[in-house]
Amino acid sequence: MTALDTNTNANAATAGTFTLGGDLTVNRIGYGAMRLPGPDIWGEPENPDTARAVLQQAVAAGVNLIDTAWFYGPYVADRLIVEALYPYPADLVLVTKLGGARGEDKSWTPALRPEQLRAACEDELRALRLDRFDLVHFRAMDHADVPFAESLGAMVDLQRAGKIRHLGLSNITLAQLREAQAMAPIVSVQNLYNLAYREGENIVDACTRDSIAFMPFFPLAIGQLGRGGGPLTTVAAAHGASPGQIALAWLLARSPEMLLIPGTSSLAHLAENLAAGAIHLTDAEITALDAVPAMRNPLA
Repeated sequence: MTALDTNTNANAATAGTFTLGGDLTVNRIGYGAMRLPGPDIWGEPENPDTARAVLQQAVAAGVNLIDTAWFYGPYVADRLIVEALYPYPADLVLVTKLGGARGEDKSWTPALRPEQLRAACEDELRALRLDRFDLVHFRAMDHADVPFAESLGAMVDLQRAGKIRHLGLSNITLAQLREAQAMAPIVSVQNLYNLAYREGENIVDACTRDSIAFMPFFPLAIGQLGRGGGPLTTVAAAHGASPGQIALAWLLARSPEMLLIPGTSSLAHLAENLAAGAIHLTDAEITALDAVPAMRNPLA
Protein backbone atom coordinates (compact mmCIF):
# COMPACT_ATOMS: atom_id res chain seq x y z
CA MET A 1 0.00 0.00 0.00
CA THR A 2 1.44 3.37 -0.96
CA ALA A 3 1.68 6.49 1.15
CA LEU A 4 -1.06 8.15 -0.89
CA ASP A 5 -3.34 5.13 -0.42
CA THR A 6 -3.13 5.62 3.35
CA ASN A 7 -3.84 9.36 3.40
CA THR A 8 -7.37 8.90 4.67
CA ASN A 9 -6.08 7.01 7.73
CA ALA A 10 -3.04 9.21 8.30
CA ASN A 11 -2.09 9.87 11.89
CA ALA A 12 0.55 12.21 13.30
CA ALA A 13 1.77 9.48 15.66
CA THR A 14 3.35 7.50 12.81
CA ALA A 15 6.25 10.00 12.72
CA GLY A 16 7.22 9.29 16.34
CA THR A 17 7.49 11.70 19.23
CA PHE A 18 9.79 14.32 20.71
CA THR A 19 9.86 15.68 24.25
CA LEU A 20 10.15 19.46 24.49
CA GLY A 21 12.01 20.80 27.49
CA GLY A 22 11.99 17.42 29.18
CA ASP A 23 8.27 17.48 30.00
CA LEU A 24 6.11 18.04 26.88
CA THR A 25 5.91 15.02 24.62
CA VAL A 26 4.42 15.75 21.19
CA ASN A 27 4.13 13.94 17.89
CA ARG A 28 6.80 14.92 15.36
CA ILE A 29 4.23 16.15 12.85
CA GLY A 30 2.23 19.08 14.13
CA TYR A 31 0.26 21.78 12.36
CA GLY A 32 1.02 25.38 11.44
CA ALA A 33 -1.93 27.79 11.51
CA MET A 34 -0.35 30.41 9.24
CA ARG A 35 -2.48 29.41 6.23
CA LEU A 36 -5.82 29.65 8.00
CA PRO A 37 -6.48 33.39 7.44
CA GLY A 38 -7.21 34.93 4.04
CA PRO A 39 -4.77 35.79 1.25
CA ASP A 40 -1.47 37.35 2.38
CA ILE A 41 -2.18 35.87 5.82
CA TRP A 42 -4.62 38.71 6.32
CA GLY A 43 -8.29 38.86 7.20
CA GLU A 44 -10.90 36.16 7.16
CA PRO A 45 -10.59 32.87 5.28
CA GLU A 46 -12.83 32.27 2.29
CA ASN A 47 -14.47 29.39 4.13
CA PRO A 48 -14.26 29.64 7.94
CA ASP A 49 -16.11 26.33 8.37
CA THR A 50 -13.41 24.51 6.40
CA ALA A 51 -10.69 26.23 8.43
CA ARG A 52 -12.27 25.03 11.67
CA ALA A 53 -12.75 21.55 10.21
CA VAL A 54 -9.04 21.36 9.32
CA LEU A 55 -8.11 22.17 12.91
CA GLN A 56 -10.56 19.62 14.31
CA GLN A 57 -9.41 16.92 11.91
CA ALA A 58 -5.76 17.64 12.69
CA VAL A 59 -6.35 17.02 16.40
CA ALA A 60 -8.51 13.96 15.67
CA ALA A 61 -5.61 12.59 13.59
CA GLY A 62 -3.11 12.86 16.42
CA VAL A 63 -1.72 16.37 16.03
CA ASN A 64 -0.95 17.65 19.52
CA LEU A 65 1.19 20.69 18.65
CA ILE A 66 -0.25 23.69 16.82
CA ASP A 67 1.91 26.66 15.90
CA THR A 68 0.24 30.07 15.65
CA ALA A 69 0.93 33.79 16.13
CA TRP A 70 -1.30 36.74 16.86
CA PHE A 71 -0.13 38.48 13.69
CA TYR A 72 -1.67 35.75 11.51
CA GLY A 73 -4.76 37.64 10.48
CA PRO A 74 -4.11 39.52 12.79
CA TYR A 75 -5.75 37.33 15.46
CA VAL A 76 -7.75 35.41 12.85
CA ALA A 77 -5.82 32.15 13.26
CA ASP A 78 -6.05 32.43 17.05
CA ARG A 79 -9.79 33.00 16.96
CA LEU A 80 -10.36 30.03 14.64
CA ILE A 81 -8.32 27.83 16.99
CA VAL A 82 -10.54 28.83 19.91
CA GLU A 83 -13.74 28.34 17.91
CA ALA A 84 -12.66 24.91 16.70
CA LEU A 85 -10.88 23.43 19.69
CA TYR A 86 -11.72 25.19 22.97
CA PRO A 87 -11.83 23.73 25.58
CA TYR A 88 -8.54 22.26 24.47
CA PRO A 89 -7.53 18.60 24.73
CA ALA A 90 -5.30 18.02 27.74
CA ASP A 91 -2.28 17.07 25.62
CA LEU A 92 -2.54 19.92 23.09
CA VAL A 93 0.50 22.22 23.01
CA LEU A 94 -0.20 25.67 21.56
CA VAL A 95 2.95 27.41 20.38
CA THR A 96 3.16 31.08 19.45
CA LYS A 97 5.71 33.70 18.37
CA LEU A 98 6.38 37.18 19.72
CA GLY A 99 8.49 39.88 18.15
CA GLY A 100 6.61 40.72 14.98
CA ALA A 101 3.60 42.80 14.02
CA ARG A 102 1.58 43.71 10.93
CA GLY A 103 1.14 47.10 9.35
CA GLU A 104 -2.11 48.31 7.85
CA ASP A 105 -0.53 47.72 4.44
CA LYS A 106 -0.11 44.03 5.39
CA SER A 107 3.63 44.51 5.92
CA TRP A 108 5.62 42.55 8.52
CA THR A 109 7.31 44.81 11.03
CA PRO A 110 9.41 44.35 14.20
CA ALA A 111 7.78 44.66 17.62
CA LEU A 112 10.79 43.94 19.80
CA ARG A 113 10.68 46.51 22.57
CA PRO A 114 10.11 44.93 25.99
CA GLU A 115 6.79 46.73 26.45
CA GLN A 116 5.61 45.49 23.04
CA LEU A 117 6.54 41.92 23.86
CA ARG A 118 4.79 42.06 27.23
CA ALA A 119 1.61 43.56 25.74
CA ALA A 120 1.54 41.06 22.87
CA CYS A 121 1.96 38.15 25.28
CA GLU A 122 -0.93 39.29 27.47
CA ASP A 123 -3.15 40.04 24.47
CA GLU A 124 -2.58 36.63 22.88
CA LEU A 125 -3.08 34.77 26.15
CA ARG A 126 -6.51 36.41 26.31
CA ALA A 127 -7.21 35.70 22.64
CA LEU A 128 -6.41 32.00 23.04
CA ARG A 129 -8.03 31.75 26.50
CA LEU A 130 -4.83 30.58 28.15
CA ASP A 131 -3.21 31.36 31.48
CA ARG A 132 0.25 30.36 30.24
CA PHE A 133 1.90 29.41 26.97
CA ASP A 134 3.63 26.04 26.88
CA LEU A 135 6.14 27.37 24.36
CA VAL A 136 6.83 30.80 22.87
CA HIS A 137 9.36 31.53 20.14
CA PHE A 138 11.07 34.89 20.27
CA ARG A 139 11.15 35.93 16.64
CA ALA A 140 14.22 37.97 15.81
CA MET A 141 13.51 40.48 13.02
CA ASP A 142 15.81 42.04 10.47
CA HIS A 143 16.61 45.74 10.92
CA ALA A 144 15.65 45.56 14.59
CA ASP A 145 16.22 48.73 16.62
CA VAL A 146 16.44 46.84 19.93
CA PRO A 147 19.45 44.74 20.97
CA PHE A 148 18.80 40.99 20.82
CA ALA A 149 19.70 40.49 24.48
CA GLU A 150 17.33 43.26 25.61
CA SER A 151 14.37 41.75 23.77
CA LEU A 152 15.17 38.23 24.88
CA GLY A 153 15.56 39.49 28.43
CA ALA A 154 11.93 40.61 28.32
CA MET A 155 10.96 37.08 27.26
CA VAL A 156 12.92 35.62 30.15
CA ASP A 157 11.08 37.98 32.49
CA LEU A 158 7.74 36.74 31.10
CA GLN A 159 8.86 33.18 31.75
CA ARG A 160 9.82 34.01 35.33
CA ALA A 161 6.41 35.67 35.77
CA GLY A 162 4.71 32.40 34.84
CA LYS A 163 3.39 33.52 31.46
CA ILE A 164 5.64 31.18 29.46
CA ARG A 165 6.59 27.59 30.26
CA HIS A 166 9.39 27.12 27.70
CA LEU A 167 11.35 29.51 25.48
CA GLY A 168 12.26 29.06 21.84
CA LEU A 169 13.81 31.20 19.12
CA SER A 170 12.84 31.97 15.53
CA ASN A 171 14.66 33.46 12.55
CA ILE A 172 18.00 33.44 14.36
CA THR A 173 21.68 32.88 13.62
CA LEU A 174 23.93 30.36 15.32
CA ALA A 175 25.60 33.21 17.23
CA GLN A 176 22.21 34.35 18.52
CA LEU A 177 21.37 30.80 19.60
CA ARG A 178 24.56 30.65 21.64
CA GLU A 179 23.90 34.10 23.11
CA ALA A 180 20.40 33.06 24.10
CA GLN A 181 21.56 29.79 25.66
CA ALA A 182 23.80 31.80 27.97
CA MET A 183 20.70 33.64 29.21
CA ALA A 184 18.09 30.88 29.54
CA PRO A 185 17.29 27.29 28.52
CA ILE A 186 16.20 27.19 24.87
CA VAL A 187 14.06 24.19 23.90
CA SER A 188 13.32 24.90 20.22
CA VAL A 189 14.34 26.85 17.15
CA GLN A 190 12.05 27.79 14.28
CA ASN A 191 13.95 28.85 11.15
CA LEU A 192 13.51 28.63 7.40
CA TYR A 193 14.74 25.22 6.28
CA ASN A 194 13.62 22.68 3.70
CA LEU A 195 15.00 20.51 0.92
CA ALA A 196 15.32 23.48 -1.43
CA TYR A 197 16.71 26.03 1.05
CA ARG A 198 19.34 24.66 3.42
CA GLU A 199 21.46 27.64 4.43
CA GLY A 200 20.81 26.91 8.10
CA GLU A 201 22.50 23.50 8.22
CA ASN A 202 24.78 24.63 11.05
CA ILE A 203 21.79 25.51 13.22
CA VAL A 204 20.08 22.18 12.51
CA ASP A 205 23.30 20.41 13.50
CA ALA A 206 23.61 22.49 16.68
CA CYS A 207 20.02 21.68 17.66
CA THR A 208 20.67 17.99 17.05
CA ARG A 209 23.75 18.05 19.29
CA ASP A 210 21.97 19.98 22.04
CA SER A 211 18.65 18.05 21.88
CA ILE A 212 16.80 21.22 20.88
CA ALA A 213 13.71 20.81 18.72
CA PHE A 214 14.05 22.27 15.23
CA MET A 215 10.76 23.38 13.64
CA PRO A 216 11.37 24.41 10.02
CA PHE A 217 9.02 26.99 8.62
CA PHE A 218 8.04 26.72 4.96
CA PRO A 219 8.90 22.98 5.05
CA LEU A 220 7.14 22.43 1.73
CA ALA A 221 8.71 25.29 -0.27
CA ILE A 222 10.32 22.93 -2.77
CA GLY A 223 9.73 25.07 -5.88
CA GLN A 224 11.12 23.63 -9.09
CA LEU A 225 12.47 20.57 -7.25
CA GLY A 226 8.95 19.17 -7.41
CA ARG A 227 8.92 19.13 -11.19
CA GLY A 228 9.58 15.97 -13.16
CA GLY A 229 13.00 14.53 -13.82
CA GLY A 230 14.86 15.16 -10.57
CA PRO A 231 15.66 13.00 -7.53
CA LEU A 232 12.65 14.30 -5.59
CA THR A 233 10.12 13.15 -8.17
CA THR A 234 12.00 9.89 -8.73
CA VAL A 235 11.89 9.02 -5.03
CA ALA A 236 8.24 10.12 -4.85
CA ALA A 237 7.32 7.78 -7.70
CA ALA A 238 9.08 4.88 -5.97
CA HIS A 239 6.92 5.38 -2.87
CA GLY A 240 3.69 6.22 -4.67
CA ALA A 241 3.85 9.55 -2.86
CA SER A 242 3.79 13.22 -3.75
CA PRO A 243 7.00 15.30 -3.92
CA GLY A 244 5.75 17.23 -0.91
CA GLN A 245 5.41 14.07 1.16
CA ILE A 246 8.96 13.05 0.29
CA ALA A 247 10.22 16.52 1.23
CA LEU A 248 8.60 16.11 4.66
CA ALA A 249 9.95 12.57 5.03
CA TRP A 250 13.44 13.87 4.20
CA LEU A 251 13.15 16.48 6.94
CA LEU A 252 12.13 13.85 9.48
CA ALA A 253 15.13 11.77 8.47
CA ARG A 254 17.47 14.77 8.63
CA SER A 255 17.47 14.94 12.43
CA PRO A 256 15.69 13.17 15.31
CA GLU A 257 15.10 16.65 16.75
CA MET A 258 13.05 17.72 13.71
CA LEU A 259 9.43 18.69 14.46
CA LEU A 260 7.29 19.51 11.44
CA ILE A 261 4.52 22.11 11.42
CA PRO A 262 3.25 22.10 7.81
CA GLY A 263 0.30 24.40 7.32
CA THR A 264 -2.69 24.07 5.04
CA SER A 265 -6.30 25.18 4.74
CA SER A 266 -7.26 21.94 2.92
CA LEU A 267 -8.48 18.73 4.52
CA ALA A 268 -6.99 16.66 1.69
CA HIS A 269 -3.62 18.36 1.99
CA LEU A 270 -3.68 17.89 5.77
CA ALA A 271 -4.13 14.14 5.31
CA GLU A 272 -1.32 14.08 2.75
CA ASN A 273 1.04 15.89 5.12
CA LEU A 274 0.27 13.56 8.02
CA ALA A 275 0.76 10.49 5.82
CA ALA A 276 4.36 11.58 5.19
CA GLY A 277 5.21 10.35 8.68
CA ALA A 278 4.75 6.75 7.51
CA ILE A 279 7.27 7.06 4.66
CA HIS A 280 10.67 5.54 5.41
CA LEU A 281 13.40 6.59 3.00
CA THR A 282 16.30 4.28 2.24
CA ASP A 283 19.86 5.40 2.84
CA ALA A 284 20.36 5.60 -0.92
CA GLU A 285 17.28 7.82 -1.31
CA ILE A 286 18.43 10.12 1.48
CA THR A 287 21.86 10.38 -0.14
CA ALA A 288 20.28 11.25 -3.49
CA LEU A 289 18.11 13.94 -1.91
CA ASP A 290 21.01 15.31 0.13
CA ALA A 291 22.87 15.84 -3.15
CA VAL A 292 20.14 18.06 -4.61
CA PRO A 293 21.72 21.53 -5.07
CA ALA A 294 20.26 23.94 -2.51
CA MET A 295 18.74 27.19 -3.74
CA ARG A 296 19.28 30.69 -2.40
CA ASN A 297 17.26 31.70 0.63
CA PRO A 298 14.28 33.65 -0.78
CA LEU A 299 13.98 35.66 2.46
CA ALA A 300 17.61 36.80 2.51
